[in-house]
Amino acid sequence: MANPFGDVVSMSVIRLPMLPGSEKIPWEATINGKLISKPIESNAILLDVLRDQVGTLGVKRGCDMGTCGCCSILVNGKPKLSCLVLAQEVSDCEITTVEGLADGHHLHPIQEMFGEYGGSQCGFCTPGFLVVISALLNENPSPNDSEIKNAIEGNLCRCTGYQQIVDSVRAASELLNSGQNINNSTEPKSNPNPGFDE
Repeated sequence: MANPFGDVVSMSVIRLPMLPGSEKIPWEATINGKLISKPIESNAILLDVLRDQVGTLGVKRGCDMGTCGCCSILVNGKPKLSCLVLAQEVSDCEITTVEGLADGHHLHPIQEMFGEYGGSQCGFCTPGFLVVISALLNENPSPNDSEIKNAIEGNLCRCTGYQQIVDSVRAASELLNSGQNINNSTEPKSNPNPGFDE
């Protein structure tokens, strides 16, 4: 039977779940300042380990292809896409997720300014942005707009149009450079990491 598309082959891409590895291996990493040890599948993706075994649900599953930035984390202070990293590649590393940006119940300046300037709307992409921006501000406390845009180019947002995100970064930078403390307007209501402190 002739192909109605001529030489063009029509394909549907269906993502199949990763088959479990043939064996469990020991895995250990410092996650948000706490040493975590888990047995993991030998081919486990870091995103799955962080969400399903560690309980850091701020790490979001978006595209599974490294194009949206929702799963961004810091590995030894550098941004990485957890959907593209095997967990065993970062064994014995320091991993920071969005849950680790706050100092206890006190928000990181970029978290506070995202709320103030509307950098977050639906919120799904927000954890990835916050993690990547915190790395930028650690490395460059006074980024210009071009440096901000360059830092967040791997993170997609469908809601804000990005201007509010850039404004949030500028404000967080000013706050960090001023040496002022953020007014903590809320009292802690609950543990932000349920099940994590067991």
